[in-house]
Amino acid sequence: MAAGELLTDQDRQAVDEAIRKAEQLARFEFSVFVGTVQGDDPRAFATQLHNRLVAPSRSILLMVDPTARVIEVVTGREVRRHLTDAEVRLAVLEMRTAFAAGELAAGLKRGLAMLAEHARPQHTLHADS
Repeated sequence: MAAGELLTDQDRQAVDEAIRKAEQLARFEFSVFVGTVQGDDPRAFATQLHNRLVAPSRSILLMVDPTARVIEVVTGREVRRHLTDAEVRLAVLEMRTAFAAGELAAGLKRGLAMLAEHARPQHTLHADS
């Protein structure tokens, strides 16, 4: 997680813990980038970051540029089987609300939790007849 001075050490630890919890729940890799977007296209920058991950097809990248007020979520092929665009938009809306209140770390934690909850594999019970 790149964060610079935007997050305190305590905030970074809390976000790292939220990442671990999200990964355990969803069984996908989560990455967070907080910093300045490079270039004119935030989505392209986020996609480049995502493509550099160890397992991009099983990864979710959350990129936030608080100064530019940009949030991008990039999901890998395997993740998209479980996580819809509408669910991603809900998580982004939740984060925007927290960020607007000046709660960067809390917004990241909420967004990670929502993405993980929606991305987790659904288990169905089979009744024996």
